[in-house]
Amino acid sequence: MDAARDLEEEVLHENGLFFSVLFILCVFFGIFIGFFVSWFNLIYITLHKVDVGSKKHGGELVAQVLQSHGVKFVFTLVGGHISPILVAAEALGIKIVDTRHEVSAVFAADAVARLSGTIGVAAVTAGPGLTNTVTAVKNAQLAESPVLLIGGAAAGMLKGRGALQDIDQMSLFRSICKYCVSVTSVRDIIPSLKYAIQEAQSGTPVQVCAELLSRAKRPLLLLGSQATLPPTDVHTIRRSVEALGVPCYLGGMSRGLLGKNSPLQMRHQRKDALKEADLVIMAGTVCDFRLSYGRVLPRHVPIIAVNRDKDQLYKNSDMFWKPELAVCADVGSFLQELSLYLMDFKCSPDWIQQLRDRDEVKEEQNLKMSLEPANKYLNPLKLLFQLEKCLPDNAVLIADGGDFVGTAAYVLRPRAPLSWLDPGAFGTLGVGGGFALGAKLCRPDAEVWVLYGDGSCGFSVAEVDTMTRHKAPAIALVGNDAAWTQIEREQVPMFGSSVACKLSYTDYQDVAKGYGGKGFLVSEDSADIGSIFKDAQKLCKEGNTVLVNALIGTSKFREGSISV
Repeated sequence: MDAARDLEEEVLHENGLFFSVLFILCVFFGIFIGFFVSWFNLIYITLHKVDVGSKKHGGELVAQVLQSHGVKFVFTLVGGHISPILVAAEALGIKIVDTRHEVSAVFAADAVARLSGTIGVAAVTAGPGLTNTVTAVKNAQLAESPVLLIGGAAAGMLKGRGALQDIDQMSLFRSICKYCVSVTSVRDIIPSLKYAIQEAQSGTPVQVCAELLSRAKRPLLLLGSQATLPPTDVHTIRRSVEALGVPCYLGGMSRGLLGKNSPLQMRHQRKDALKEADLVIMAGTVCDFRLSYGRVLPRHVPIIAVNRDKDQLYKNSDMFWKPELAVCADVGSFLQELSLYLMDFKCSPDWIQQLRDRDEVKEEQNLKMSLEPANKYLNPLKLLFQLEKCLPDNAVLIADGGDFVGTAAYVLRPRAPLSWLDPGAFGTLGVGGGFALGAKLCRPDAEVWVLYGDGSCGFSVAEVDTMTRHKAPAIALVGNDAAWTQIEREQVPMFGSSVACKLSYTDYQDVAKGYGGKGFLVSEDSADIGSIFKDAQKLCKEGNTVLVNALIGTSKFREGSISV
């Protein structure tokens, strides 16, 4: 027993020495780290000296950074936390556009980012002001729009003490933002903002797939929203796609990239075309629900995926599809370089003609369907074909809805690059008012149309007031079928109930009038829809925001569409 006790004491003694040495090392290491951090802070403070004679406040520093980056608009709903920023930005000539809901402010900033090639900026107050933007921020993240959100916050000394609107804002936004920072001192405002803007606009390098394409006989190009993002100009991208001569399907913001009547753009029967292709290039197109998670892609055929984001690049790969070549790169730059490598490449004219003929047959079928009477009120296809005839070359189309907007995507032809704005992969309802506001401010000479379902109209119709006050008129067309029809199409056959899917044929035209706009009601199949649209266009040119409330019935055009 004595020997065992001696051994135990020896082990404890040795362990005690070990932990003592370890403790000393930890203390030394901690002192070293503390010294290093202090030294680094000293260097930082030396390089970022405070101008004690300056009378500028933090809001003026924010405004200066925004101005230096070409920001022309700041969208907001006013709050005490951000008043210094708004006042300073206005003083520097930046237009302050105050919306009726914070989510619309971020949607408007998103639209500006997509259309202008610069960063979109929204500033909102702390707490509920920020939480109100979460949906729009997530929408911008998935659409890869460079948006800067500036949020107010409770004063540092009051955090955790029950201050007004004090919540843990950073935790809420870290998962949906590329970069988050909390600025706690005036000296950090400029470097933090500059870095945030740099992160929002950063991209990746380009690789090449010329050899695979040069061997293809039936290639197909699927273009997504990324094809319209800076740094490459959209008109340069259009010329590159036309030079390649590969038949393509356009989705998201790329709609309109090739103009109204390009022989290369196909609008229908994409699933059949994919089955017959011997090479598919997904340029900014993500393999999510829009491609049935990859199930519609052909097997045993080379697939080239190009995307700025590595996660999006490989989305659902090894489940239903696998890329032959995955290129983490800017889509526009990639297409431009690819076209230069393949200047002598010619796609088979027979392949293009085959797809073109099939497309035209489907167009004829849709046109015939538009002439059929609806179960009541207007045939939605007829309404949209009439709108297609009236749209000018400078029209910008905003898509905000489910069933009605899904139909519109097949009928309306965006006239030019960056003339179609939809939410993107997040499928958000309520973007209409903010998107239209941002689009009109970016393109004051354009005729901006919001295509609303009657459900989505309720989210942002109040922004008619904002458009009126800020003299940014747009035209809204509401496809009013008194229902959440995209959900109802699936819910009723599956569960035998339309619970929560029914709305009323609300007089949205009167709602618009109450907010300072003009309104029309069209409900009869015999109505001269074209004349009503022309009257709306005339009023809009005179500076009025106009809402056309079109009562529609159902059609079989969207049968089989699903909502999840």
